[in-house]
Amino acid sequence: MSQEIEKVKVLIIGSGPAGYTAAIYASRAGLNPVLYTGGQPGGQLTITTDVENYPGYPDGIMGPEMMEDFRKQAEKFGTQVRYGLVTAVDFSAKPHVVTVDDQVTVHADTVIISTGASAKWLGLESETRLNGRGVSACAVCDGFFFRGQEVAIVGAGDTACEEASYLANICSKVYMLVRREEMRASQIMQKRVLNNPKIEVLWNTETEEVLGDQEVTGMRILNNKTGEKKEIEISGFFVAIGHQPNTEVFKDFIHMDESGYIKTIPGTAKTNIEGVFACGDAQDNVYRQAVTAAGTGCMAALDAERYLAETENH
Repeated sequence: MSQEIEKVKVLIIGSGPAGYTAAIYASRAGLNPVLYTGGQPGGQLTITTDVENYPGYPDGIMGPEMMEDFRKQAEKFGTQVRYGLVTAVDFSAKPHVVTVDDQVTVHADTVIISTGASAKWLGLESETRLNGRGVSACAVCDGFFFRGQEVAIVGAGDTACEEASYLANICSKVYMLVRREEMRASQIMQKRVLNNPKIEVLWNTETEEVLGDQEVTGMRILNNKTGEKKEIEISGFFVAIGHQPNTEVFKDFIHMDESGYIKTIPGTAKTNIEGVFACGDAQDNVYRQAVTAAGTGCMAALDAERYLAETENH
């Protein structure tokens, strides 16, 4: 089978706030970037309904609409946005070789990885059906919509504790569902949760079902020690059992931490491979916000532009 081979200066892999911001900067610098959207064009924001914390949108904006704005801006300056999933890479020599959908081969002088991360879910049908209607994987993004209401959060790590504490500041009550009789979180985070009168920790507890037709109205939980089931009324159900960075395809070449987040040189978007940069949630397991992702996208494009200028001058 003959493969098409295309040569590009800047190849951007992924299309959330990081990828599109990198595209805006790279295209304005005259680098004619090509962006492949990946399996979820627009990234995690396309499954977020209202975005109220991104500067410049005083009345808030729907996540998909915001990503559409980012895409139009990138295309306006000359980015070629294409639908496709990167299925293989070879960063062992230059130019970098990237295969899309197992059939298109791209030779890129620089590569910007902005493949993001995907929230891990419990795998319940009701959780999927009510996603965006009271079910969320980001308390910092969506907690505001449940101020003064009773909510639940699932998880036992530092992130879950942090998000439970955050929710307790704005909600009337937070049920924290922990599957075992202990948490994985650091002692200081556990103490913060256990000392908060608005947080009730339910140990040895699993979710059987998120209840509600059009929106979340409650949850049915199971005590995995006693076998007791009960239903509790809530209006928000948050899942904080971790994220999985979408970086598997790069693992043979790019240095990552034990969870698969790409390691970048502090203060830059540079990876261990010259000419390959990473931005957004693929390399950020701390902040994971649209605005921080966009900031690192800008860094990646500027780093790529400088790298190209230096290599062309040699």
